[in-house]
Amino acid sequence: MTAVATQARAETIAEGDDLVVTLGGDWRITGPVPAWRTARGDRAPRAVRFRVEGLERWDSSLVLFVFEVQSWCGAKTLCDTTALPDTVRRLVGQLEQAQAKRVPADHSRNFLATVGLAAIDVRRQIREFADFVGECTLSAIGLIKRPGRFRWRDCILEMQQCGAMAVPIVSLSSFLVGLTLAYTGAIILRQFGGDIWVADIVGLSTLREMGAVMTGVVLAGRTGAAFAAQIGNMKANEEIDALETLGIAPVDFLVIPRLVALTLMTPLLAMYANCLGIFGGMVVSATVLEIPPSAYWIETQSNIDLADVSVSLIKSVIFGMLIAVASCLRGLQAERSAAGVGRAATSAVVTSILLLIVADAVFAVLFNVLGL
Repeated sequence: MTAVATQARAETIAEGDDLVVTLGGDWRITGPVPAWRTARGDRAPRAVRFRVEGLERWDSSLVLFVFEVQSWCGAKTLCDTTALPDTVRRLVGQLEQAQAKRVPADHSRNFLATVGLAAIDVRRQIREFADFVGECTLSAIGLIKRPGRFRWRDCILEMQQCGAMAVPIVSLSSFLVGLTLAYTGAIILRQFGGDIWVADIVGLSTLREMGAVMTGVVLAGRTGAAFAAQIGNMKANEEIDALETLGIAPVDFLVIPRLVALTLMTPLLAMYANCLGIFGGMVVSATVLEIPPSAYWIETQSNIDLADVSVSLIKSVIFGMLIAVASCLRGLQAERSAAGVGRAATSAVVTSILLLIVADAVFAVLFNVLGL
């Protein structure tokens, strides 16, 4: 014969200044359970004490009820849970610890304090980045002195991943950028009969800016995030700790091969992107402006020189180094969890793109001063 489950109950009785809560019945999350607001009414007791009478099966619904009572009591009202089962008290304690970690943001600071704290955080990140750059430099010098320690197999594998595997997305983005530049220039130049100058706009813009920048942005989102995720996952799995235990520097083993690979492949991809950008402008000129490809190519050659190509190469080399350093740094700084790896990958992309923009602005001023 099956026993009939009794409904969960929470009866309250006032004993002097205290409020006694008697728990009983079958507490199930799928069934009706008492509400603390209804059970306590308008009472304002000095203390709340629990009592157990006829308590049958229970689940998380009882834990949530006790936690609600404790939250209502807070620091002003005493809450006595000694009569409850040990498992219930332990689960309520774990729930309190989990909720305590969710500290709300402090909005009491004024604007100047917020700006000051942000400036301190930026200075800290710049110092960490500078320290990591110095560590990579010392590691590179050590590997130059002892080239046998360099892992060429890992470097070639990374070159394939960040170079050859990135060709399709670089091709598409560069070709479309060239199309966009040609269409935008044609809107203005056709009003003055200067259709042929579209070749000058596309050629100079692609070589001096868009080719290297677009390649850097694509590699930051594709390769930079991959570097941070790989190294962050190794840190979460304690593989980096194992390398340090064996006396192997993580920078030598993980960072330098990726740094060399990305620094070598970024200029090649940038030159390839420049060619496709110019080709995209040629397609628009031939189809929309009815400019023969030969005339477009002659005008492009007459307007660009070796200095423009050098500018693109210099930018792409520095961009590749910045992406590799920022991504590997974020990977080494990742927390030891899946969420930490995801945040490291996101931070790597954001940091890399920010460094690209800052470096591009610095290059614009520097090349203008040098007359390049």
